[in-house]
Amino acid sequence: MIEIKDIYKTFGDNDVLKGITANFKPGKNNLIIGGSGSGKTTLLKCIVGLHAPTKGDVIFDGENFTDMDFEQRVPIRKQIGMLFQNSALFDSMTVEDNIIFPLNLFSTMSKSEKLDRANFCLERVNLEGKNKLFPSELSGGMKKRVGIARAISMEPKYLFVDEPNSGLDPQTSIVIDELISELTLEYKITTVMVTHDMNSVMGIGDNILFLYQGKKWWEGSNKEIAHTDNKELNDFVFASKFTQAAREKL
Repeated sequence: MIEIKDIYKTFGDNDVLKGITANFKPGKNNLIIGGSGSGKTTLLKCIVGLHAPTKGDVIFDGENFTDMDFEQRVPIRKQIGMLFQNSALFDSMTVEDNIIFPLNLFSTMSKSEKLDRANFCLERVNLEGKNKLFPSELSGGMKKRVGIARAISMEPKYLFVDEPNSGLDPQTSIVIDELISELTLEYKITTVMVTHDMNSVMGIGDNILFLYQGKKWWEGSNKEIAHTDNKELNDFVFASKFTQAAREKL
């Protein structure tokens, strides 16, 4: 489990995060949502250590990540998988080499073990046999799946996902959501996803943290969203006809 306690983040005179406390549980799709400027991406970066909180603590399974120095953080970093918004694949590397990249950095596997792991991950995301392709030869959805394969190559306990459906068509977005959800449940991963995609919220939102003006404004499941009287949350989530129709089905 990941706990965040009273997280503040200030850039100059701009108070981006204002005392956020929440728990993200294993085996659950923990979503962070909110409008532009609400602080959701900043919060994700504080959790993974890309930003240092101005105040507050980030705790991974009882260990205070915030208080650790670089060397002390290494064991936890080895347990973290990341899926970036643009997939962040290395264009000069094949699919196989992209997946093996973190294994080269952090594992003591032999070459054959790394290849076996890459093949397993590709099979898990339904991309068997695509080892020797380059990112330029892949569709947007395939790139996302390679990004997921790389993110799970180290068998992470924690998976962080930033806008996984950005730039994808609705059908492919559903495929990506379902894949992330399946992996989260199957491996009991603590998954934390930043998203603005309301299909994701209504489809896989086990636990949802809604940020508004840098504060935690609401927390609950997708089914609880359907019955909330939180005005700001309703304005954000049910702005479209599609999400309003989804709400009426719950």
